[in-house]
Amino acid sequence: MTSLDEAWALVSQDSGLAVVATLRADSTIQSSLVNTGLITHPATGRRVLAFVTYGRVKLANLRARPQLTATFHRGWQWAAAEGQAELAGPDDAQPWLDPEGLRRLLREIFTAAGGTHDDWDEYDRVMAEQRRTAVLVTPSRVYSN
Repeated sequence: MTSLDEAWALVSQDSGLAVVATLRADSTIQSSLVNTGLITHPATGRRVLAFVTYGRVKLANLRARPQLTATFHRGWQWAAAEGQAELAGPDDAQPWLDPEGLRRLLREIFTAAGGTHDDWDEYDRVMAEQRRTAVLVTPSRVYSN
């Protein structure tokens, strides 16, 4: 297994669940479980791993040290993707993304992870209220057992 698509296929039927590891300021590892999806990067057109977050710790780590590892597993099969996180959100402006583009990007990531919603206006309102941030990762390395 060497591609991002192959790695993510392990969790495609399980809401794209992955353990994401970031680096704290004291050089220890912070890990959390996130729903991920694969999307096309809005600016580069490349296939990227994406998730949405609003947690203070993970965002602070990624702003200061954007390197991360995402690990996927199904049973004893596992794969990991390492790369640099690119943040896009209300507190992490990108020149290629306006507020409407962010609204659409957050929806795209949510649905890529298998999410559905009965009231998209409510979804958009909550994402804006919570200042959710899109995390896009172009892997520099993908490996597995």
